Amino acid sequence: MPAPSLSRRPDLGDKLKVSFEFFPPKTEKMEEMLWQTVERLAPLKPDFVSVTYGAGGSTRERTGRTVERIIKETHLNAAAHLTCVDATREEVDSVARQFAAMGIRHFVALRGDPSNGIGGRYHPTPGGYANAVELVAGLKAINPDFEITVSAYPEKHPESPDFATDIDLLKRKIDNGATKAITQCFFDNHFYEDYIEKVRKAGIYIPILPGILPIHNFWQVKNFCARNGTHIPDWLAQRFEGLENDQKTHDLVAAAVAAEQVLELVEHGVEDFHFYTLNRADLVYAICYLIGIRPKQQTANNK
Repeated sequence: MPAPSLSRRPDLGDKLKVSFEFFPPKTEKMEEMLWQTVERLAPLKPDFVSVTYGAGGSTRERTGRTVERIIKETHLNAAAHLTCVDATREEVDSVARQFAAMGIRHFVALRGDPSNGIGGRYHPTPGGYANAVELVAGLKAINPDFEITVSAYPEKHPESPDFATDIDLLKRKIDNGATKAITQCFFDNHFYEDYIEKVRKAGIYIPILPGILPIHNFWQVKNFCARNGTHIPDWLAQRFEGLENDQKTHDLVAAAVAAEQVLELVEHGVEDFHFYTLNRADLVYAICYLIGIRPKQQTANNK
């Protein structure tokens, strides 16, 4: 899957855009780790960064604090996630207005996983938004100028009976005001390419950013993917064979694998990528460096 001709192009990084996803920290130590990650990745000039949101507002205050600090202490464009799980419309709208008061104008609107975890059965909250289609409409009703990003699923949402249903839901989100989508992570680019072909044939033309998940621990990722229906190719599993107790080599392999994945997608015309950082900077930084996205070098006159 390598793309050596692309990796030698000196201008490649100037043509690509990246964005990063963070999650709100639970402890002081995790907060310190997050801010080390933010500071490490900020010089890469991401298009935006997003902060996740727990079911039923379980991370509402922590998400709010994280978003507010990013706005106050960095020059990064921040987006806040919102979900429908375990909350009424009034509660969700109140949170959206609180985030808007902080200066947030970009939301990632998601239905959210069931409160009993991935694989559980989702039940809309009485008096709440039933799904992301309704949530997008609700956010636009609060402020028509909000930028709304939604989710997309190259391998189909686990709860959708077929791709037609899945794509129809995406179309309805767009009809209600969504202007961008981010995919769930995938490791076989054919799934993304086939998905884009399907949505374009359905008349959907918004940007659909590939969601790239750097593999910090292959065996944890494998278990996660087994629960949400994400395919792990045999060649990928073979790359990590025998590295259970060799984290340094594991990380080198992980960076190379993700960079190869991105460069192959660039060959097919993709120029905008979203990285799930897991609040860890090193792998994401290395991958960006490999694809040509690097901090701008200061000139002698600017030092």
